[in-house]
Amino acid sequence: MYVPRPNALDDEAELRALVRHVGSAQLVTVGDDGYPRATLLPVVWEGDEVRMHLARANPHWKEIADDAPVLLVVDGAQAYVSPSWYAGKAEHGRVVPTWNYSAVQIRGRARVHEDPERLLASVTELTDLHEGREPTPWRVDDAPPAFVAGQLRGIVGLDVRVESVVGKAKLSQNRSEVDRRQVVEGLVARGRGQDAAVADGVAGALGG
Repeated sequence: MYVPRPNALDDEAELRALVRHVGSAQLVTVGDDGYPRATLLPVVWEGDEVRMHLARANPHWKEIADDAPVLLVVDGAQAYVSPSWYAGKAEHGRVVPTWNYSAVQIRGRARVHEDPERLLASVTELTDLHEGREPTPWRVDDAPPAFVAGQLRGIVGLDVRVESVVGKAKLSQNRSEVDRRQVVEGLVARGRGQDAAVADGVAGALGG
């Protein structure tokens, strides 16, 4: 991923927080035919390992050999930025559109596993992470054990040993403070899709 210095996310706590907030990643590998494969999966990143699972019916996992290199792409909030929000549009017209976004890319080595105990631990960890944000959290052991065991037979686990992490937050850092505040105002006023989240990111990069 191309990361200009002003857009670099170097703080590990920030990187982990973004992955935790998004909660999912595109698993990207290269098949035997030389073409890439991609599957969007819920993920948990703990220590130097990212854990996830795939449907057993998904053929993607069958192409992943032990210690195969993989890429995980985590996309944060993103939004279109209109040049009409800049004061420069009226002053000189030398402005262009852009796209603001945040992303983390994790590279590492993968191992597929089918161990029921590890799968249960991984699914429980993932469930507790997301259900912890709910007003009435659901727990895996709320379901009958036999039912859970049957569901586990329908998935396979995938653990990725992290080797490198790159983060990027493109939040109009190349613009003046006035322009950046106008971007925040424009995004909030438009209020479409992930505009509010991106506006928060731009405001945060400004210091408020």
